Order: sequence, then C-alpha cells, then structure tokens
Amino acid sequence: MMLVKLLKKGAEGDIYLTKYDGKPAILKTRKKKSYRNPELDSKIRRQRTIREASIIAEAKSFGVLTPIVYQVNQNDCTILMQHIKGEPVWGLKGARLVRACREIGKITGLLHKNGIMHGDLTTSNFIMDGNRVCTIDFGLAQRTGKTEDLAVDLRLFKEILSSAHVEMMKKLWPSFLSGYKSALGSDRSRKILNYVSIIESRGRYAQVV
Repeated sequence: MMLVKLLKKGAEGDIYLTKYDGKPAILKTRKKKSYRNPELDSKIRRQRTIREASIIAEAKSFGVLTPIVYQVNQNDCTILMQHIKGEPVWGLKGARLVRACREIGKITGLLHKNGIMHGDLTTSNFIMDGNRVCTIDFGLAQRTGKTEDLAVDLRLFKEILSSAHVEMMKKLWPSFLSGYKSALGSDRSRKILNYVSIIESRGRYAQVV
C-alpha cells in the first residue's frame, strides 16, 4: 500500500487517498503531539484509533451507512477504510440539501438512540452516495447517553446550518428535526432539544433563530 494523495490536514490527523486491494481507499493517520509525554501520547492515540474504528463498525451494525473499515494499525495509529464516492452534503443545493438534512437527522437520531455522540456534526462529514447519505469522520465520536452531550451534537449542527447555509436555515433545521424525531422518538427528542435551549441560554453561543 502506498500513499497517493493528501486530502486533508487536520489538528487530530491527516487523511490520505490510497489504494487497498486495487480499489481507492482512505488512510487516516493520527498525529503525534509533541506537547504530551511520548508514552501518554502513544496510549491516547492508540485508544482513540481503536475507539473510532469500533464506533464506525457499531454504527453500521444498527443501520447507519459508514465506510467499511479494512485495517486498524494500533502501532502507527492508522485506520484504512473504504473510500466513499459521492457529493459532500455541504455542496448540495435546494431540495436535495433539504432531503439530505432530513436523512442526517435520521442518522443522528439513530446514533443518539444507540448511545453515540458523533462529536463533529457538520455538512462536510456526510456524503451523498447515490440516494443514501454516508456518515464519515468519527474521530471525535463518544459513547454516551448523557442528554447534555447529545444536545451539543445538535447545537453544533444547528450552528453550521446558520453559518454555512444561512439562506436555507428556515427549511434545513426543521427538515433535520423531522428526521431526528422519526428515528429517536418525540419524548427523547424533546428532552434533548430542551437542553439545546439551555445551552443557548447560557450565552456560550449566539442564539440561532
């Protein structure tokens, strides 16, 4: 296997386009952090690599479309996975974007129903694969059932819509919520959304209408 092209440099890791078994694949590498003790840094990167790969597989098991994980290397803290072809949701327009947001709502509801917080809910981390939406980048994902944690997921997505897709915010957020409630149920959704309001009222974020 050889690295072909650097696709993205991030604070947490770098994403490369490579090949696996003759097919395009993605290699995610977790960077060493020089400010941490080397042994601690190695332990943290290994743990996070294993957690990310296992959450990707777990999400797939209850119906969320995610990349197939081919290999996990604990020694160099890398994950080799399927390359998803398609269009990033952030680039969609009009009715396609509205439909995609409803699907993202369903996906988020499924994750939350099964105790997973994605941690980086942005329209950049969802890809239209045919008529389905694939979820990528679980690098910040956590297993949690805490209402506040799940509310943070929703608050981030709401904030992204209000900045990157402000002209369609009034259609996109209700569409997302419709999908979310359909997957999670009204009662649980209401509790989490109430906590979104609490977060906003604390003044940490600007209120989004």
